Amino acid sequence: MSNLNSKSPPETVQNRKSEIQNLPIGIFDSGVGGLTVYRALHEQLPNERFVYLGDTARVPYGTKSLATVERYAIENSEFLAARGIKILVVACNTASALALPKICERIGVEVVGVIGPGARRAVEITKKKQSNPKIGVIATEATVASRAYADAIRRASSRAEVFQKACPLFVALAEEDWRDEPETLSIAKKYLEKIVEANVDALVLGCTHYPILREVIKQIVGANVTLIDSGEATAREVRQLLKDKNLANDNLSPRETTRRLCDDLDHFYVTDAAERFARVAERFLGVKPAKLEAIEVFGQDRLKGKSVKAFDEI
Repeated sequence: MSNLNSKSPPETVQNRKSEIQNLPIGIFDSGVGGLTVYRALHEQLPNERFVYLGDTARVPYGTKSLATVERYAIENSEFLAARGIKILVVACNTASALALPKICERIGVEVVGVIGPGARRAVEITKKKQSNPKIGVIATEATVASRAYADAIRRASSRAEVFQKACPLFVALAEEDWRDEPETLSIAKKYLEKIVEANVDALVLGCTHYPILREVIKQIVGANVTLIDSGEATAREVRQLLKDKNLANDNLSPRETTRRLCDDLDHFYVTDAAERFARVAERFLGVKPAKLEAIEVFGQDRLKGKSVKAFDEI
């Protein structure tokens, strides 16, 4: 009988290490926008496998209360953790802004959100400015209202000036693939007017949908403004974290050396509208997921009635 003080044989320790390294990276988002984070992770970590959950039944998160976002995020995280992952990436900006501490409390793996990496990358890019760097942030209304990016930027730099603007229509425009439509350019000009007036040095794309509209945004803000893709910044930090924690997958099979986006080594789950998810994935990534499964995430709702007058009494 073994005990807590007994040492495992070296080969056993090595086998366990190898098993953990071979586990996939978990990603969840409130919908399809997190696919841009998946793409960035896939490009920077070609040796890794991924399991993605899009909570399409409950999107958008930005209109929900803090308690509701926390519950959704925890349910999503526990679903992925139950499938065996070595690290969790919270690709949803709203969940990253509101629920990251609660997720970390409940999940027994490393957790990385998208807001901190995006903010730190913006500060890194602008740190050589002799004057106070000006950093713009465009995001959904909920993310802007949370001030999560502004706070994260100021934690990384006491010198930076932050200019925020909500661009809610960008989400629908990206999903419809209207990046080349004149209406998109007109809407973007109106949204980004104050950002252009502020003469920012860098602009954080603080919603996972926004990289789809990168060229339109670049056309308006100008070539001198560095666009920060939070997904790409997150992928950089995940790559470093895997290295630091010795979690990177070094044991590749011949099949894994020829990885492609959305191939059958990656598994995608959605909580609703699987066909629409596949169509948008093809718009975002150029290919549909090979393994896409519709599932249900059952919540712990407990509905309680209140003493109110019946409608026919009013």
